[in-house]
Amino acid sequence: MTNAPKKNHIHIPLIISGIVIFFGIIFGVDLYPGKPEITYTFAIAILMAFWWVSEALPIGVTSFLPLILFPLLGVLNGRTVADAYINDVIFLFIGGFLMALAMEKWDLHKRIALKVLSIVGGSPFMILFGFMLSSAFLSMWMSNTATTMMMLPIAFSVSNALEEVHGPGKIKEFLAGLLLSVAYACSIGGIATLVGTPPNLSFLRLFSILYPEGPSISFGQWIAFAFPITIVMFLFTLFVIYKIYKPKEKIEKLDKSFFNDQYLALGRTSSEERKVFVLFIALVLLWVFRSNINLGFITIPGWSSLFSTPNFITDGTVSILIAILLFMIPSSKKKEALLTWEITKKIPWNIVFLFGGGFALAKGFVDSGLSNYAGSLLSGASNFSPTLLIGTLTGLMSMLTEFTSNTATTEMILPVISGLANEIGVNPLLIMIPVTLAASLAFMLPIATPPNAIAFSTGKLTIAQMIKTGLVINIFAIIVILFFTITWGTIIFNIDPAVFPEWAQKAVNPGS
Repeated sequence: MTNAPKKNHIHIPLIISGIVIFFGIIFGVDLYPGKPEITYTFAIAILMAFWWVSEALPIGVTSFLPLILFPLLGVLNGRTVADAYINDVIFLFIGGFLMALAMEKWDLHKRIALKVLSIVGGSPFMILFGFMLSSAFLSMWMSNTATTMMMLPIAFSVSNALEEVHGPGKIKEFLAGLLLSVAYACSIGGIATLVGTPPNLSFLRLFSILYPEGPSISFGQWIAFAFPITIVMFLFTLFVIYKIYKPKEKIEKLDKSFFNDQYLALGRTSSEERKVFVLFIALVLLWVFRSNINLGFITIPGWSSLFSTPNFITDGTVSILIAILLFMIPSSKKKEALLTWEITKKIPWNIVFLFGGGFALAKGFVDSGLSNYAGSLLSGASNFSPTLLIGTLTGLMSMLTEFTSNTATTEMILPVISGLANEIGVNPLLIMIPVTLAASLAFMLPIATPPNAIAFSTGKLTIAQMIKTGLVINIFAIIVILFFTITWGTIIFNIDPAVFPEWAQKAVNPGS
């Protein structure tokens, strides 16, 4: 996320600067003589990147540029571009977000968080553990921004209770650690599922565009691979934050009744909460077990195989099925369902259009030849071992996303990464997956992710604290992603690091 200009303001200098850069490339650069579409696509990509990062225009508006520029410049026809904006990944996101809105509407998310905290207790370590566990779990299914916003008021109520006992200022450091634990846990939990963070969804669709005959990546496959990374990152981050921010003096343990009282204040569990919870569990199970899950030593069969055309069923199918049920099942209010159409106004349409713009841009990268051209410029990486290649690219992405929108950066970088894979003959999944994960694991700066920005906006954190804590976690994240990719990831996604798969060869040479 960037340090954006104020919303609703028009930023003429930034708009003009982007247009000047765009025409400067169009008329002053010829990347590949005889193939002007490569230069045109590059110019469009730079213009979009500049406006996305600077937020000269709302990011959703910038995302519409391919609809205009690709047809005008002869890169793609208008129908092809428009088709990129609506697909199964978009509906996976919308359906998942509607479930999150249902949980939020009936306070189910708050009940889950307070229940966890009332169970784990009130010592400093267990408070951190409880907040991180609640934040990470909720962020697997909800927007990490919404989760952070919901958890921070609870964190401040805890700090106020501790200050009443120990006096103002005595737990200042611990509060900083508590805020960081919420922000970091939201990012860590988000990588575990395809719907947990936007870069994961971007990867899913971009991969299918770049490699039409590539293997389908299911929800169950992704969680089988990424969840162990989440656990390792969760535990490491918990101990790092506790080590740095634990109270210097012994403080009294908060009684479990503190959290239990807040939980009881929510009242009895409503019938709406129970219905939403049942649908939530159904959604998770249907997502996870839709396709076969190969764990190496055993394959868990997917329920979609019960149908005559299992490949027709996607995670988006499941997502929309449960979403429709939310609009069909009645609440206790007469003639009103668990969700009403009014709530769809809360769907972040800017992110939906950002996805679409990124997918259209990726299509342009492939059809124009820009992705392979960019990959050829990086062909020197062919001398790298798989370990060094993954580690280098993951580290670069981790640093880049500290300063830019992780979603926009993912959509810009993955087509280039695929071009590199094509050029040096490496399985694209081997480098695209870790780079995608790195986009969500940025912990050093407030502008890196929405949770970081929200935690910093409380005024209880300094940038120095974030850098000191985040640098250690960033480095560890790169190591963990690298380790799990070359071990567990090669099993889950059937990757042979020494083989350039046939489906990738067909993407490079469609007629072969």
